[in-house]
Amino acid sequence: MKAMGCHGQEDQKLALVAASDDGFDWLEDSISLLAADIDLGGSYGWWCDPLPAQQQDDIGSVVAQTLSPPAPQTTSSPLAHASPSIASPAVSSPSTEPSSKKRKSPTHRVSGHSSSNQRRRAEQERPSGGGSKKGGSKGGGAGSDRDARWAEQLLSPCAVAVEARNLSRVQHLFYVLGELASFAGDANHRLAAYGLRALSLRLPAAVGPAAAAAVKVPDCECPTPSFAGAEPRMFRASLIKFNEVSPWFALPNALANAAIAQLAASTRGAAAAPRPLHLVDIGVSHGVQWPTLLESLTRVPAGRAPPSVRLTVVGIPPVTTPFSASPPGYDFSPHLLRYAKSINLDLEISRAASLDSAAHALCGPDEALVVCLQFRLGHVTAEERTDILRRVKDLKPDLVVLSELDVGGGNVSNAACEFTARLELLWRFLESTSAAFKGRDGEDRRLMEAEAGTAVAVTAAGDHGREGWRERMTAAGFEEAPLIGGEAVESARSLLRKYDNGWEMSTAPAATGGGGAVALRWKGQPVSFCSLWRPA
Repeated sequence: MKAMGCHGQEDQKLALVAASDDGFDWLEDSISLLAADIDLGGSYGWWCDPLPAQQQDDIGSVVAQTLSPPAPQTTSSPLAHASPSIASPAVSSPSTEPSSKKRKSPTHRVSGHSSSNQRRRAEQERPSGGGSKKGGSKGGGAGSDRDARWAEQLLSPCAVAVEARNLSRVQHLFYVLGELASFAGDANHRLAAYGLRALSLRLPAAVGPAAAAAVKVPDCECPTPSFAGAEPRMFRASLIKFNEVSPWFALPNALANAAIAQLAASTRGAAAAPRPLHLVDIGVSHGVQWPTLLESLTRVPAGRAPPSVRLTVVGIPPVTTPFSASPPGYDFSPHLLRYAKSINLDLEISRAASLDSAAHALCGPDEALVVCLQFRLGHVTAEERTDILRRVKDLKPDLVVLSELDVGGGNVSNAACEFTARLELLWRFLESTSAAFKGRDGEDRRLMEAEAGTAVAVTAAGDHGREGWRERMTAAGFEEAPLIGGEAVESARSLLRKYDNGWEMSTAPAATGGGGAVALRWKGQPVSFCSLWRPA
């Protein structure tokens, strides 16, 4: 599908943000996105047009024929099973311009019985006459548009074929996916591209290197670098922009900040002096989360504000955890220290390679210690997770903030089910990001999507959904802490209204009668949650 061009003014604005030498630009932006009533819908001029039904029929027929029961094998060639509607002498390699690749044009979208759903979704993503920023729908649910999600219909059986070592089926589906996938198409095309890349990476481990070498894998390398390969200023600008237009990370960060500010303002007794605040950051915010917290601490009533703040940024393996890496040369510390000085706040920042290497310096006397575990533990092994939680508990923190993706609680008993669950979550990311950027395809959006796409190739431990995390935290010796107050929750709801109305949040009661967790959902389906814990 032909990549959608960027609006000239928006690209120029992004370039200016990325190239700015002013250390306060990103700090002010990250504060204003949570504090001001910004209008997210008035500055984008390029929109994806709905496709005629006849153009959508092509992919629908390809998917239907591909998923139909295969004919008896009469030849040893894996490509002999290819559908006549997509037959080709060879798998075409994508050119450097995605718009020129076969079946990447707008004429290739799913339809048939689902064309009305596609047209309805396209209309939802278009702005109203009044320029409303709202474009989604909360009532869609998981199944209402599943028939339009053709990429999942191809990728899920392909994952099953990989695990079953059915190489002819794998080759067939790889061929079809290679013809339809595009990193610059709509959410379906992009999902097909990231899913195909993930399956090609899984193939050698699943079937063995020798068998995998016999499968012809279409070129599925993402043209956009992930976080580790990004240019530092563009990386910073992309993070700010994404938090401005999507609550994927912004809402959990806002809830975490509210809980931390509440703890910082509390005292152990009526006459007790406020304690210094120590934050241990094991997360993926790359500094964007903290300016709003620092600013909120300056508004704590006199006599209750922490006299100083320490921030320790801790790195934990693996470095391949999605959204955790940063490009060489990126360092938010000087900018954050400069900002803290401008608001008369005593801030100290340090870095530690691991919890072990910095344990002796993590907590000073009488400090209020908060450990932020945000979107990092869901991509490590069960053994690594147990070890990290044990070390965190040994620090005796006053509060642990756990924010994680909510992959669900269904059957993930094998690698194919795990892949399908993560595919579902990636679809929500791609669809919500398309709505957030109003269909505009720019470098900032591509960078965030490229990093998100790495998640489907990760094999993680099998704790899925809030209940799985609750069991893991309880087993590690933690108990649920009272959640942030009703005022903070209402502020989070107010923040969420700034984004596409496909987003919603809900609170879940705690098993112990405490505050439970706050869940973020896209079109009724779980995305993530934020919960509070303390050592039992």
